[in-house]
Amino acid sequence: MTNDNLIDTLNDLIETSKDGEYGFNACAEHAKSADLKATFSRRAGECQESAHELQKLVTQCGGEAETGGSAGGAMHRGWVAVRGTLTHYDDKTMLEECERGEDRAKAAYRSALDDELPANVRAVVERQYEGVQRNHDEIKQLRDRAKAAAN
Repeated sequence: MTNDNLIDTLNDLIETSKDGEYGFNACAEHAKSADLKATFSRRAGECQESAHELQKLVTQCGGEAETGGSAGGAMHRGWVAVRGTLTHYDDKTMLEECERGEDRAKAAYRSALDDELPANVRAVVERQYEGVQRNHDEIKQLRDRAKAAAN
């Protein structure tokens, strides 16, 4: 993998992490449950930390690190706002949208791990992927509980 490709891959993951940060913050803002607000806020902070760690790697590689999310992430947050308005921002809907975002994050990290990454970068990406997987599993579990409670 060339250095430019490595920087591109890391910048894609930065955008993914920033999308997660912004998405979790938006869901925290609209969640009804205090526990869910806290969970979303905590996850937003973890995404922010991941982006910061990736930004350092880009800088170490001599590149310019991304600082924001992706256009797709912005569109998803817009959809969350529309869907939330239609459903009065119920917690189940916020959880469904967070899970959808985490599905995209998992795919982005899996794609990066398919590349030939230097060992130090691979270790960071693998560790962060494990965090994305944990986030996804927790959100899915909370969503399943919310769905069962609604029935």
